[in-house]
Amino acid sequence: MPHLYFSATHKSSGKTTLTLGLCAILVQRGLIVQAFKKGPDYIDPLWLSQATQRACHNLDFYTMHEQEITDNVAFYAQNSQLSLIEGNKGLYDGVALDGSDSNAALVKLLHAPVILVLDTQGMTRGVAPLVLGYQQFDPQIHIAGIIFNKVGGKRHEGKLRAVIEHYTDIPVVGAVQRDSQLVITERHLGLIPSNEDKQAQTKIDQIAEIIRPQVDIEQLIEIANKSPDFPPLSKPRNLNLPNKVVKIGILRDAAFGFYYAGDLMALEAAGAELIPINSLSDQTLPQIDGLFIGGGFPEEKMEELAKNIVLKQAIYQAIENNMPVYAECGGLMYLARHLIWQDKICKMVGALPLDTVMQTRPQGRGYVRLRETGHHLWGLPAVNGQAAEFNAHEFHYSKVINLTEPLTFAYQVLRGSGVDGQHDGIVYKNTLASYTHLRDVADNHWAQRFVNFVKCCF
Repeated sequence: MPHLYFSATHKSSGKTTLTLGLCAILVQRGLIVQAFKKGPDYIDPLWLSQATQRACHNLDFYTMHEQEITDNVAFYAQNSQLSLIEGNKGLYDGVALDGSDSNAALVKLLHAPVILVLDTQGMTRGVAPLVLGYQQFDPQIHIAGIIFNKVGGKRHEGKLRAVIEHYTDIPVVGAVQRDSQLVITERHLGLIPSNEDKQAQTKIDQIAEIIRPQVDIEQLIEIANKSPDFPPLSKPRNLNLPNKVVKIGILRDAAFGFYYAGDLMALEAAGAELIPINSLSDQTLPQIDGLFIGGGFPEEKMEELAKNIVLKQAIYQAIENNMPVYAECGGLMYLARHLIWQDKICKMVGALPLDTVMQTRPQGRGYVRLRETGHHLWGLPAVNGQAAEFNAHEFHYSKVINLTEPLTFAYQVLRGSGVDGQHDGIVYKNTLASYTHLRDVADNHWAQRFVNFVKCCF
């Protein structure tokens, strides 16, 4: 299966924008392209999914086993013609000192040729020792091509090409000049999500048109066609979805869009029919048995959310009537009494006895490890009499304030921040609201447990 791994020397090299454009170009050529993204990320996969017209899937050493990663890649790539894996941060960056969770480790696991994106601002001859160092640091990594990015002009490009051709044996497959049209507006969590940008496809097409003449697409395809095979799928998967046993509403709109494609597929595989709900415009809840509210940027739409009083009241009443509800991060903020940001206070659903306020710095960021407290509504079974523990992630700028009554928590935080630095997962009636983002992986198949819980609450 032809595949490429797009990485960079450091964060903010413009790698994501280039990857988006290249995905769009390949799709426009009639290829079926499957995208993957390293790490716990919602926003880049939203854009990559739009560019490839297929769901992008995340690959993460912290929450997934190596066999699980290779199985996911083999499974989702099997009906495509080319797979493109986008790294995070730099090629050798990761949490572990030994690099076992780095992009390079994923490159080796997937037998992937690397296209290295170089931010060339302020550099000419200096690119040579940089590239040579990246080659020599781990000889098992095959850097198959280089794309210069943020190039200052044709003269700058000529110098860069001459340096790389003189000092290295790596082909230059592209040189993309600085262009303000290649910038996607960023926010505190990264790029603005494509679900908020009504012109997202237009932007992707524009990026593709700009970089098309500046990258050798034929050479990229040739490199991909020479890539080694993916590790094979360890066991076949059942592709037949079961009969739908529950209807689960899911808020999907410009305020709430942080959902992993694999998690939604896992919910459907467990027997859930997912019913989309727009928190900004829908006036009532449809006929549903449970509700899932993912993360997003509710602060950006707080006034619109506040104005939709009828839907807020319907959700409040559903919670009071013991409907099963699961809310993550932005969903927790929506279920609070008020959301406070930039000197504005807006009323939210009011089901939780607290307010949330946005801060200028992250209040919880990165990987977390949680231990269940015994109060979880649909938790993992104990292991040898010990409470279950699992890995997940969080990234939030808001914090909980103005608590008016004691809270019951589903999780003890062993690593991370959660609600108060020690706990996460607020339990109220049949509602679980958490700053933690779960992933349905081998160690924590939460989707099946949630569906079972919804079914038991009929």
